[in-house]
Amino acid sequence: MPPTSKENKQGPGIPDGLRSTGCRCAIVASRFNARIVDRLVEGALEAFEKTGTVSDGVKLLRVPGAFELPLAAQRLAEASEYDAIVALGCVVRGETPHFEYVSRAAADGLLRVSLELGIPVAFGVLTTDTVAQAMARAGGEAGNKGFDAAIAAIEMVHLLRDL
Repeated sequence: MPPTSKENKQGPGIPDGLRSTGCRCAIVASRFNARIVDRLVEGALEAFEKTGTVSDGVKLLRVPGAFELPLAAQRLAEASEYDAIVALGCVVRGETPHFEYVSRAAADGLLRVSLELGIPVAFGVLTTDTVAQAMARAGGEAGNKGFDAAIAAIEMVHLLRDL
């Protein structure tokens, strides 16, 4: 049964009736900006737990940085062991164009994996101007985008099963 858009008793940000039990999911997270990304991982694991999957039921892989996320996601998708992948990372704008290259490569690469292999790849990569903005989105006043990405992945698993 597909979830509705109403909030449920599981907590804010979780659509009514959304369950992750029976969903085989993986998280691929970058080590770069670990202080921020670790908070995104905690948020994603919390989302899985609140929807019925214990944290050890979710595969967690680490990669060096956001640029490496697409390749790891591709290998996970090719293994055909997972229904969805949650990609988590953080790229903070600096003084050089490096930010643009890494952000674009991560976004384009993860989208390509999803479309070519037919598996939801939730984009939980923060692309911010400052560390403060990133912290706000990793469990601060702007919520936790890792939590949001995990919820999106679970929703997409159900949607694709219904199609």
